[in-house]
Amino acid sequence: MAVNENVVAVVLGGGAGSRLFPLTRDRSKPAVPLGGKYRLIDVPVSNCINSNVTQIFVLTQYNSASLNRHISQTYRFSSFSSGFVEILAAEQRRDSPDWFQGTADAVRQILPHLRDWRVKTLLILSGDHLYRMDYRQFLARHYESKADVTVSVVPANPNDAEGFGLLKTDNVGKIVEFKEKPQGEALEAMRVDTTNFGLSQNESEMRPYLASMGIYVFDYPKLIELLRNNETAVDFGGEIIPAAINKYNVQAYLFNGYWEDIGTIRSFFDANLDLASPLPKFNFFDTEAPIYTRSRYLPPSKLHQCDIDNSMVSEGCILTGVFARRSIIGLRSRIDTGVRLEHSIMMGSDFFEPPEEIQSNLDSGKPHIGIGRNTHIRRAIIDKNVRIGKDVKLLNEARVETADDPNRRYYIRDGIIIVPKGASVADGTVV
Repeated sequence: MAVNENVVAVVLGGGAGSRLFPLTRDRSKPAVPLGGKYRLIDVPVSNCINSNVTQIFVLTQYNSASLNRHISQTYRFSSFSSGFVEILAAEQRRDSPDWFQGTADAVRQILPHLRDWRVKTLLILSGDHLYRMDYRQFLARHYESKADVTVSVVPANPNDAEGFGLLKTDNVGKIVEFKEKPQGEALEAMRVDTTNFGLSQNESEMRPYLASMGIYVFDYPKLIELLRNNETAVDFGGEIIPAAINKYNVQAYLFNGYWEDIGTIRSFFDANLDLASPLPKFNFFDTEAPIYTRSRYLPPSKLHQCDIDNSMVSEGCILTGVFARRSIIGLRSRIDTGVRLEHSIMMGSDFFEPPEEIQSNLDSGKPHIGIGRNTHIRRAIIDKNVRIGKDVKLLNEARVETADDPNRRYYIRDGIIIVPKGASVADGTVV
């Protein structure tokens, strides 16, 4: 399916990601590691490449250094291609002295950088969603309906619906009403018959709402008009889309595949661990539409006397006498004998620690990067370059929901222990 208009994609990656703290303490949200070797930004960029949309801008603002580095080291197109993945960082100019104030404001501020690309259609994506979509079908719906704006939506159940922007359509898919995160009676009023979008009667009863995915296709001149006519609007979902409904042809495109908004620690944790299940909801082994990431040329992992099940082990790991269940073990992880890892995510390391440095650290009482012997970890996220000593217990047996360690060695969110990037946990620590 060919894309017959000059399409440029903009991936929004500038938000502070406060709900994902402390994973976003030292990096932007799209740069958060995923599945042991990927980053969240790889998902929308790979979707674009697989959809033949190869002119891609990534908007950044907070903690963007690692994201910039990942983009520059990963996505390099042929010199004979017009494709690119380019970072557009928030900047202060005479005509725009403020940083990005929201999704719509971010796009408004980068418009000068789009002038030379003869854009006809702008595809606006989020940098923190896990899903696989062929954007050519999304764009085809936009062109066939002669839409000015098309919003991608997913059918939602009542429990999830109140956390999203919800919409109603007429019988041809034109959006006639949009409400941001309604509750109570306002939520009930947004129920629709989703059988009109191809769902079975049973599916429609379970998922009677249409929730915005926060990704859009805009006719570029109409987007310019909308942003100019709504000068104080800073957000697409809360302001621009509702303003467009009354004046423009705003259509809905139903996406009925797996989609997860990785906006909280719990959603991030659950989505990652599901990747290790026998039949995951999101499949990295799809050869038709692969997810790309940086090529690191690491050696295969070495496993000695290990008992590992329902888990994923990335490249460059050295595991000795490890018991692991339903866990993700990231790049260059070193885990010593007697370690038990249950329902946990270990993001790995950015570098290999030389053997002599490991021994020197151990001799001085400092743990090596990785996990020391006889340590037990359950329901935890171990960020990159973390040092966890021997005989440590990270179990949260008291079932604390939220906590901050005064020494910033760990945090607890939604009952999940998080050891932040670069932290060191001493021998014998119990959490």
